[in-house]
Amino acid sequence: MDIENELIQHISYAFKSLFNHEVSPDDLALQPTRKEFEGNYTFVLFPYLKVTRLSPEESGKKLGAFLQQELPFVSGFNVIKGFLNISLSESHWIQVFNDILRQQDFGRLPANGEKVMVEYSSPNTNKPLHLGHLRNNFLGYAVSEILKANGYDVIKANLVNDRGIHICKSMVAYQHLANGETPESSGLKGDHLAGKYYVLFDREYKRQQEELVLAGMDNEEAKKNAPWMLEAQKMLILWEKGDPEVVSLWKTMNSWVYAGFEQTYRKMGVDFDKMYYESDTYLLGKDIVAEGLEKGVFFKKENGSVWVDLSEEGQDEKLVLRGDGTSVYITQDMGTADLKYRDYQISRSVYVVGNEQDYHFDVLFNIMRKLGRPYGAGLYHLSYGMVDLPSGRMKSREGTVVDADDLMQEMVDTARLHTQELGKIDGFSQEEAEALYEDLGLGALKYFLLKVDPKKRMLFNPEESIEFQGNTGPFIQYTHARISAILRKADQIGLDYTVDSLEGLEYIGETEKNLIILLHDYEKKLTTAAQEYAPSVIAQYLFDLSKEYNRFYAELPIFSETKGQLQSFRVALSKQVAKTIRIGMKLLGIHVPEKM
Repeated sequence: MDIENELIQHISYAFKSLFNHEVSPDDLALQPTRKEFEGNYTFVLFPYLKVTRLSPEESGKKLGAFLQQELPFVSGFNVIKGFLNISLSESHWIQVFNDILRQQDFGRLPANGEKVMVEYSSPNTNKPLHLGHLRNNFLGYAVSEILKANGYDVIKANLVNDRGIHICKSMVAYQHLANGETPESSGLKGDHLAGKYYVLFDREYKRQQEELVLAGMDNEEAKKNAPWMLEAQKMLILWEKGDPEVVSLWKTMNSWVYAGFEQTYRKMGVDFDKMYYESDTYLLGKDIVAEGLEKGVFFKKENGSVWVDLSEEGQDEKLVLRGDGTSVYITQDMGTADLKYRDYQISRSVYVVGNEQDYHFDVLFNIMRKLGRPYGAGLYHLSYGMVDLPSGRMKSREGTVVDADDLMQEMVDTARLHTQELGKIDGFSQEEAEALYEDLGLGALKYFLLKVDPKKRMLFNPEESIEFQGNTGPFIQYTHARISAILRKADQIGLDYTVDSLEGLEYIGETEKNLIILLHDYEKKLTTAAQEYAPSVIAQYLFDLSKEYNRFYAELPIFSETKGQLQSFRVALSKQVAKTIRIGMKLLGIHVPEKM
């Protein structure tokens, strides 16, 4: 039963019956009653006092009495100033819980027939993945899983930036300094090896600039004329012409990087359904430019360059093709947007990209909508804030990034140390202990990066993230392990806690009722998380649920409870909480252990 909808329908009916005034259910809303007041749902009266022509207290009393008379599950109400707090009966919440237990597909909404692509990761093949990529990948994966659970058909896509001047920089440095070094000979992962030469290029490039400046050249000229920069630009031209030697080195180094990325993605626990490569897509979009000119959406300037005027959208003119006929980034992205639609006929396309690209995506989406694309309304930029560390910002060129592989391993090592100190692995085999450290370390990392609203810039604190108390992944994982131990004991003593064993239960306490209310709210939170593309909604919900369960665990006995049916109910309630934690954490890409 959809309680809120039932209440809203009857509040609408009450306005008609009591005050002879039509108020559409669509214009009414309820909110959870604040914890300091008695009640389950609150209706705000102030906007409707012109209709009732009564004081807030009198209006609330009339509406509350009407609901209590009409709906058997409304057990009481109270009015605090302009707020009507509605209480639902214990028998109602017991029925809600039984309905949840009987749900075969709890936590998964029916298919809605809508196809969505979520593009995330988008690495460059000149360096390994870093802390910023971790937030990107975890966000993209979690949003994909949340959309799936909401009934969408989801395609996870990765557009790899595998060409361009930045790739050529690593290649130039490799040619000069590598002496045939390979991942095998160096013992480095392929992406780390490419990243090493990207850093070496930057160091030598700066040295060459300084040399030119000392010889009398100004800074800007020195940047353009440093020998290695000229080599990188020449290499890019040769690559575009298909020079066999350059293309061979490009393929070799990229193959090393892809092998390295694959290891990192496996450790992260993320995957993709479709890989796109910039080397295949960078020439796309020129046909769209011609189409835009024909439709009058684009215009040409005297030098032959093609532009779009977005002043009506609150932006300026934007270049879409250079005068010499070469593409710019927006040209490629227009073509890729069309390619995605041709491949999958998606109605929605989500780009998980940092907020430094906000303007770029605003421009791209406005262009595709002006061109009348059928998927135009479904284009969405999931813009997220950067991740900082206590030591400050990261810079790839200078080799000061926090490497994703290193950070993940550091989190596992920290989990190992922390868990051993707390003595939480008694009776574990070595293999079980190592699996637990992995679950806790990566769970702590993922949860910490996902619990913050994606739009917010955040500070990542590894020490704080691994704590077993507070709003952390390990706290939620520990709650699940605690419940698993309870279920093992219940099974050992042969306790029946199936839904049938709860028939006729009449009384539950306030703490138990609060847990049922939270369980009932799960699918609503799931819908909100999809609408807002915010895994943080699920993370906060799981923390609230775990916190409330630990309160229940501390306040109420389970195995020392003398009333058999109440004991069965508390175990069944515990099991459903564990199931909900497991389902929700899986959406975030986090594994929950059975014992700790």
